[in-house]
Amino acid sequence: MLRSERARLTALYGSLLVLAGGGLIALVNLLLRGGLYARISGAVTTAVPTRDLEKALVEAGRTPVPAQSLPPDRIPSSEEFRGYAVTRNLSSAVEQATLHELLLVSLVALAVFAVLSVWLAWWMAGRVLRPVGVITETARRLSGANLHERISLQAPPGELKRLADTFDGMLDRIESLVGAQRRFAANAAHELRTPLAVQRAAAEIGLAGDPPPEKVARIRERLIGVADSSEHLIESLLLLAVSEEGLEATEPVDLAELAGADLAATAHEGLTAVADLAPLTVEGDRALLDHLIRNLLTNAVRHNRPGGRIEVSTARGPAGGVLTVSNTGPVIDPGDVPRLLEPFRRRTERRHTAGEGAGLGLSLVASIARAHGARLRAQANPAPDGGMTVRVLFQAGAGTGTGGGTGGGTGAGASAAGRNERAIRPIRPV
Repeated sequence: MLRSERARLTALYGSLLVLAGGGLIALVNLLLRGGLYARISGAVTTAVPTRDLEKALVEAGRTPVPAQSLPPDRIPSSEEFRGYAVTRNLSSAVEQATLHELLLVSLVALAVFAVLSVWLAWWMAGRVLRPVGVITETARRLSGANLHERISLQAPPGELKRLADTFDGMLDRIESLVGAQRRFAANAAHELRTPLAVQRAAAEIGLAGDPPPEKVARIRERLIGVADSSEHLIESLLLLAVSEEGLEATEPVDLAELAGADLAATAHEGLTAVADLAPLTVEGDRALLDHLIRNLLTNAVRHNRPGGRIEVSTARGPAGGVLTVSNTGPVIDPGDVPRLLEPFRRRTERRHTAGEGAGLGLSLVASIARAHGARLRAQANPAPDGGMTVRVLFQAGAGTGTGGGTGGGTGAGASAAGRNERAIRPIRPV
């Protein structure tokens, strides 16, 4: 049994070449058998005779000619019949000798051709499979320490070139994901370590000795605030993990109604809120979609400017439904927008002040959008308004509609959604 692709290709290519050579030889022999006798017979009758009978016929003025050359009303004489017999015997002998020699030469040529065919097939299979070997060796060498390596196959355009380029693209995405996971782990460890250090310092320094009651009260407030911040961060990380796992159950959710309620519940003093909420129903998890909208609104309020504006809209188009949240604020470099969608990424360095987010808001929005099969599109608004516009694009056919849905969903789906909502309701926007 052939255990390598090169051996299989060699057997295939070699067999095809040998079959083609054998077919060509068989065709040549077949064609020669059909017309060889006539050609030899014609050549013999026009040659100078050498046998005694033929000499006698020539001296008598009766040259042997083929029977078809006689007039139709003439009957060949006995001498002519004997000439025809000599011609026929001579032609048959020459035909047999020629065919035998041709067959022998053909078989020898076929044997040599078969050896050359197998060698050429082996060499050609090696050339064809060389890029596959390069891809295999690169994949075998890859590990977490050398994800930067690429195949960079130098070859003419073709299927294997496209395969190598696709593999390089996959490595780019894997390297990006691994880098994001490492940054996430490092940032999460840093974010969790900071409140723990504050708590330890407050307990060891602030409560050292015999502090007065008012100082104890201040330290107590500080410790409670730090604990709330830590709880908030941990709950946000849990929500991020839940959204990455996908949806267990869905129900029709009216995004326009949900966005209107969240906009009314979000504190935005000093800001102008503009809502254009057309009916839009999607299939999804109500609690997760509620967190998506609240995080977008909180982000729009937190990163706005005094006297700024918030715009919220829902619409339905031929490609599906669109939820849009836009805000004014500082001018953002368009190149920084993709970075802001990663966990723990902020436009400015964190100062650990009251009300400052953990940098998980937009990454949670992106994760929840992916869980619902939606796409997140964020772009920086130009000066002088500044700020950012975020659009969540729900695909057509994924449960988007313009009405109020098809009911409250199945009992099992509604029950599962209720359990999920109770489990993550305490989580606040980040």
